[in-house]
Formats: sequence, structure tokens, C-alpha cells
Amino acid sequence: MGRGVTVATCSLNQWALDFEGNRDRIIDSIRQAKKAGARLRVGPELEITGYGCLDHFLEGDTYLHSWEMLEQILDHEDCQAVLLDIGMPVCHRNVRYNCRIIAYNRQILLIRPKLWLAQDGNYREMRYFTPWQRPRHVEQYDLRHIDWRISDQRFIPFGDAVISTKDTCVGAETCEELFTPDSPHNHMGLDGVEIFTNSSGSHHELRKLHTRVDLIRGATRKNGGIYLYANQQGCDGDRLYYDGSALIVVNGQVVAQGSQFSLTDVEVVVATVDLETVRSYRSSMSRSLQANHQKSYERIETDISLSGDSNDFDLSKRPSEEIEVKFHSPEEEIAMGPACWLWDYLRRSGAAGFFLALSGGIDSCSTAVITFSMCRLVLEAVGAGNEDVIRDVRRICGEPADSSWRPTCAEELNKRILHTCFMGTSNSSPETQTRARDLAHRIGAYHVELKMDAVVAAVETLFAVVTHFTPKFTVHGGSKTENLALQNIQARLRMVLAYLFAQLLPTVRGRPGGGSLLVLGSANVDECLRGYLTKYDCSSADINPIGAISKTGLKRFIAYAKDAFDLPILAEFLDATPTAELEPITQEYVQSDEVDMGMTYEELSVFGTLRKVEKMGVWRMFEKLCYRWGDRLSPREVYEKTRRFFYFYSINRHKQTVLTPAYHAEAYSPDDNRFDLRPFLYPSFSWPHRKIEAWLARHEAQK
Repeated sequence: MGRGVTVATCSLNQWALDFEGNRDRIIDSIRQAKKAGARLRVGPELEITGYGCLDHFLEGDTYLHSWEMLEQILDHEDCQAVLLDIGMPVCHRNVRYNCRIIAYNRQILLIRPKLWLAQDGNYREMRYFTPWQRPRHVEQYDLRHIDWRISDQRFIPFGDAVISTKDTCVGAETCEELFTPDSPHNHMGLDGVEIFTNSSGSHHELRKLHTRVDLIRGATRKNGGIYLYANQQGCDGDRLYYDGSALIVVNGQVVAQGSQFSLTDVEVVVATVDLETVRSYRSSMSRSLQANHQKSYERIETDISLSGDSNDFDLSKRPSEEIEVKFHSPEEEIAMGPACWLWDYLRRSGAAGFFLALSGGIDSCSTAVITFSMCRLVLEAVGAGNEDVIRDVRRICGEPADSSWRPTCAEELNKRILHTCFMGTSNSSPETQTRARDLAHRIGAYHVELKMDAVVAAVETLFAVVTHFTPKFTVHGGSKTENLALQNIQARLRMVLAYLFAQLLPTVRGRPGGGSLLVLGSANVDECLRGYLTKYDCSSADINPIGAISKTGLKRFIAYAKDAFDLPILAEFLDATPTAELEPITQEYVQSDEVDMGMTYEELSVFGTLRKVEKMGVWRMFEKLCYRWGDRLSPREVYEKTRRFFYFYSINRHKQTVLTPAYHAEAYSPDDNRFDLRPFLYPSFSWPHRKIEAWLARHEAQK
């Protein structure tokens, strides 16, 4: 091999504002990279602070502590003799930037600010940072206002430059810059940069990894080069789960890949690459002609050799060969992503476990099975000797400090962590109660059951005494308003009872120190989108692992888990009709979710995708659906469904303002917190309705 270079990238489970913990994980990753022989180490975006600091990026302390942690990292004895690419925020001339710090042997070589900021969906980087809009411009960062003690540096190059070593050239780009049409790696590659680093804070979304891998492969497939992709992995304090998948790609071929879902806090991915393969790949005349016209980057010259100082090839440096990229199915992603998110939230919150109202329906079933999946992943990590996970398991389960206990199966662990409760009324069927009980028993959950009719009756009696009016269900002659009010009493009382049990069950069970449980929600994304839930009912919880997953996605997940987790009981949930069980059951009537909503869950997924992902209003959605559903519905029937969706969406949008924080999984999530920002008081869409009705009149007159 002509010029063999061993390089390392990583996925780190950073936590926003956990400066010391983040520092230690960074140092550990550098230590592991060096042990593997790497001469270049790349870390995730904003890894010193954690990516999800949000408005804390507006605070001066965040920048001060970042410099303090950086100094400790660069001064550490294990962080020498390796080129480091570290992410942190930097304030330069009173402007805040999202930056990469390129350093070697206690010397900062370059501060490279992010050129293009992520500003879509969950990302609001321009709320905190300013993009560096001066391509290839470099100025000096004044280090004198910082108490910098580890070197005599006073001024550091700041801007869009590249690092020139004795044997190659290294350029950095950050997360969003890979996704832009005119990515920096295009220009850097034409200017002779051979190694590209990309440090990301990219969150999980179902099927998103395919897009990311295609972009990273494409970054070097045309122009050649070595691409190192680093990403955060885990929940760093909010709704997002960053899904790792660190990659090393050479000339469009993946030679190393990290895990997408893992409970390991520090995962380092290493590969040995040959610089000469890049040079031969770039030998085409058309590329050379374009390179001739490329504007040059300022090169920060160094005396570093990433391949070593010897000109002899080293037989021990065998080039890494192409591997097949590992992609999970959407069902596997649902099984693992929310499970890892739950584990991070649980261990970092200090809670004693989870509480779930288990109804016997597929939504709460999905939440329970995801928690069981979490226990399976934890057991796997315990079996692999992960000391961090072992320590967290013992602490969460209330074990004494000197305990040597380890769970031997997922059911044993789940018995200590997950608490479920069937909250039945006279409207509940024996079938749902039995399904809930059997599932809880099979996955090992601590399960209790209750009948809450007396509590419901007390509230109804109170209202009747005060108002001299007794509301009735529709099946008993009451109005729609009365019917809905009586359903909501049951739903909201379940929320009150859920928090009561969550607060006291650890004490009831004799857990040392008592503690309280995190209440889990189980409303899916389609019900949230349409507003088919009661405000402040059991959908109101602490966190919700399925709140951005569609009903159809959950059904496919449960079908997968039935076999993958050996849970034959799940077949009963798949066969059951989705029902809220809030109205009396008669011989002629059994409540059904899809009948109540006036649309199927599959139709809701389509409406949600067109509304959010394809950015359609009433008219454009009607137009699109006439083509899409034209083989089974007339234009007028399409209009009635579209009108119904927007009616219920608009009158229920206010419910999204208090929606339980949910794991982000689908691109059409209606999360009002930061992903899907809309009004919650809507007009009646009268103009697009008139436009559609006029079109229908013309269309029907032509028949």
C-alpha cells in the first residue's frame, strides 16, 4: 500500500450541558482511536456541549465552559500525537458560530465555522448561530481574552480553510453542508482535499439512513476521496434520538460502519485507507480540467504526516475492504430507536421506572412491547459486560451500592422497571382486560387492575347535583355533546389515576428510597394529527415512545415483534378492532375508532404526509387525491374526505400545544413544540372549499 492512513470516526452519546460527561466521552473516544492506530479522529457536531442545548447556545456560560473543556481535552496525555476534529460553539467578534476545532499536540490549527445551517423540521440553528457566509475567507481569532494555559498561542486562523499535512490535505464540513446542493466537499475535492470530515447531529427518522448513506457515498463517488462521518447517538435531552451510524467511505465505497442503535456511550469506527487510491481515482481529464478552474482554499500548513514518516509500505496496514451497509427494516427501527431513547431518558431522569395504562388495544400494547425491547437491549449490553449499563440498571432498580445483581432475562428486568395497569369501566370488554393481563404477564411487567366506575359515578353525580342535569350517552337518548362529555370524564380520570399510581407504586413495592415512575403515553401520530384524543387524558404523560409513529407502522411492528420477540399473544392485538371503549356496549353497537373518525388509519397517514411532507393545502390535496384515489372514489367523495380531515384537524389543532413529548419518528408528525409550527385557531377554509365546489359543479355538469 502506497500511503496507508488509519483514521477514526465515532458516535458519542452526549447529553446537552453535561460538560464533564461529554468531555470524558470525547477523551475516551480519542483513547480508543489511538489504541487502534488512528492518526486522525473525528467527533460529532457540537460534541462538547451536546447538540440539543437550544436556547442555552445564547448564554455566554455555554461558550466559556466549552473553552474550559476543550483545554482539558487538548491537554490530556491521551490526546496527543493524533489530529483532532472536535465540535463546539465559538463566539467570534460578538457573533456566535457552530464550529469545528482542528487541533494537534495542544495546538489549535484552525477554527472552522459552519457555512450552511440546518433550518428545517426539528432544526432551528439560525436561532442561535450565524452561518459563515464568506467562502474561503480566513481571519484571526483572538485567544487572548480566554485564560488559555496549555500553549503560547494568541491568534488562531478562523474561517473556511483546509489542513495541509506532509502527505495529504484534510477538509471539514458539518452535517447540513452534506445535504445542500452545492456542498463544500465538491469545491474542496477539486482543490486537492483528499480526506473530508463530516461532524453531524443528525436525528433518527424512519428510513432516513438510506438517504444519508446515499449522500455520503455520492460525496466521493464522482470526485473521489475519503469521507469520515461522525454522529451523535442517543437522547441528549429532548424528543430526538440521534442514530449514530458513523461511516468511513472511500471513493463511494463504504469500508466501515458503526451501529445505528446502541446503548454504548462511546463507539469508535476505524479503517485503514490508501491515499493513492484517491489519486488514481481522480485521474480523469474532465475532473482535472475542472480542478484547474477551482478557486483555492487557504491551506494551514503543518508538519504532520498521517501515514507516518517512512516511505516503505507497512504490511500491517492492510487497507479496509468494502462492506455491505447494514440497514434495518422500519419495524426493526421502531423496535430499537424508541427503546434506546427510553433507556437514555430513564437513566438520566433519575426515575424508578415506567408506568403505563395498558388498555388491551394495539397502541398501549406497542408502548409496552417497546419497553420490553428496551429491556432486551439492556440485557444484551449487560451480557456484553457494559459497565455503564450494569451500573445504571442497579441504580434504577434500587439495588444497594455493593450489589452484584444482574438481570438474567428481559422479563426479570421488566418486572423491576415497567408497571402496567388496566383501568376498566362498565364500558370495557372482558376481551381487552384479558389481553392486557396476558401481555403484561408474558413480558414480565408488574401489573395491577382496577374498576373505576365508582370514581366516574362520583364525578357524574357531582355535576348532576350542581347543575340539576344528568347527561346521557347517545345510546341512552343523549345528545352528541353529552355523549362526548361522558367519554371525556373517563379518559381524564385515567390520567389522574395514572399519576397517582406512578407516584406511589415504588413505595408500595418496597423499593428502597421509594421514587416515582415516568408515565408513558400511547397516542399514535395519526390520532394526534386528527385530534382523536381527549385533552389531558391518558395521552397526557411524561413521554410517549409512539407519538410520531403511524397506526399502520405500529401494526407492522407488532406483527414483527410477535415472531422476533416470541410473543404469540400479539396476534390477538392485531386481530382486535381498535376501540376507545368509552361508550356502553350493546348488541347493536360497539365503539370503533375508524367509524368515530370517519376515515381509516391508512387514509390518515396519506393526509398527514401530503399536509406536512408535500406541503399541501386543501385545494392541492384534493387535486392530488383525485388522481391517487380516483380508481375507488369519485371526486366528490374525495372532497368529502378531504373536507372532513381538515375540519377535524383544524378544530383539534389546539390539542397539539399540550401534546406529550414524543419520540420523533415520522416526517409528518404534528408536534407543535418545534417540528410542525402552525396556528391552533383556524378559520373554516371557506375559499378553497368554494373553489373545489365550483370545480365539482363544472366536472359533474360535463358527465
